[in-house]
Amino acid sequence: MKFEIKSWINGGVLFSCETESLKLAVELAVKSHANLSYANLHNANLSYADLSDANLSYANLHNANLSYADLRDADLYNADLSYANLSYADLCAAKNVNKNRCTPLLVLCDQPGKIRAYKLVTEKGVGPFCGGIFYEKGKTYTVADADCSEAQCAKGISLATLDWCMNEWQPGYRILIAEFTAKDIASIPIATDGKFRVKKCKIVGEKNLKEIGLIT
Repeated sequence: MKFEIKSWINGGVLFSCETESLKLAVELAVKSHANLSYANLHNANLSYADLSDANLSYANLHNANLSYADLRDADLYNADLSYANLSYADLCAAKNVNKNRCTPLLVLCDQPGKIRAYKLVTEKGVGPFCGGIFYEKGKTYTVADADCSEAQCAKGISLATLDWCMNEWQPGYRILIAEFTAKDIASIPIATDGKFRVKKCKIVGEKNLKEIGLIT
C-alpha cells in the first residue's frame, strides 16, 4: 500500500513509500532523514513509533496517538500536539517543545492558595499502579525526592483530573480528594492526559461514586 506524508501548508508530498501502515511510513521517513516539518499527521496512530531525531517542527500532530513513541532528540518546534496521546512517550532531550501550547493543566501553576485534584486508589487506599503509600483522609503525604522530569509516570504522588480517574476506575476503586499548592507540584508532563505529580498533598475528602455516576 502506498502512503504519502503531505504538508498541511500546501499539500505537497514530503515523503512517500509503499509499506503496511502509516506508522511504518513515518518511521521510514525518519530513517531516511526526510524533513517532516509541516507534516500533516493529524489523527495518526504512531504508538510505539521510533521517531528519534525526527524533524517534526510545525507538524500537525493534533489528536495523534504517540503513546510509547520514541521522540528522543526530535525537533518539535511549534508542533501542534493538542490532544495528542503522549502517555509513556520518551521525550528525553526532545527539542523546542512548547508545553504551553499542549498542556492545559499548566493552569495549576498559576493558582493562588490551595488547589484540589483527585487521587485514584484501590479499596485499601493505595495507588492502583505502583502503590507504596496508604492514603487516609485527613493525613498529609510528602515525597521529597519526587521526579520533576517530563516523564509521564515517575516517583511522586500522582494526582489527576476527575475525568482521568473515572476513565481509569475499576470496581472497588475509590477517588480521593487531594489538596495542595502550586509550589507542591513536581511535574505536569507535556501534553498530559490529566495526570501530574506533586511532592506534597493532604487528603481532604472522597468523591461519592454514586453522585458522579460510576455506580448506581
